[in-house]
Amino acid sequence: MALVAGASAIASLPFVILGFWPVAGFYGLDVLLLYFAFRSNFKAAQHFEEVRISPFELLLRKVSPEGHAREWRFNPAWTRLVAEEHEEFGIARLALVSRGQSIAVGHFLGADDKATLLKGLSRALGEAKRGPFYS
Repeated sequence: MALVAGASAIASLPFVILGFWPVAGFYGLDVLLLYFAFRSNFKAAQHFEEVRISPFELLLRKVSPEGHAREWRFNPAWTRLVAEEHEEFGIARLALVSRGQSIAVGHFLGADDKATLLKGLSRALGEAKRGPFYS
């Protein structure tokens, strides 16, 4: 941010010297907006989801950037993974569905990462459904 602010100050200097000082304010506004965009992005990056699968339980835990956690517990035998695909963009939505309840998983991921998550969760859910005696 210091580098961007410095470059902005240097770039606005000729306008101030020529008497077009309001231009410097717009350069400052750009730096301020960029700062708030980075700050917002870093805060959103603290959001995470945790999925734990065992033969007896599937735990989905979502933690917000503020630290608030929500948990859902499912029986793996009655849980399925549903993927909604878009023909141009790939996987648009992943959800765990069990007994009429649908919870989105990995909504902040890109299409390629959602495809990787789909493969991994499908494999883990299949192993959990087979039970501990078939591993």
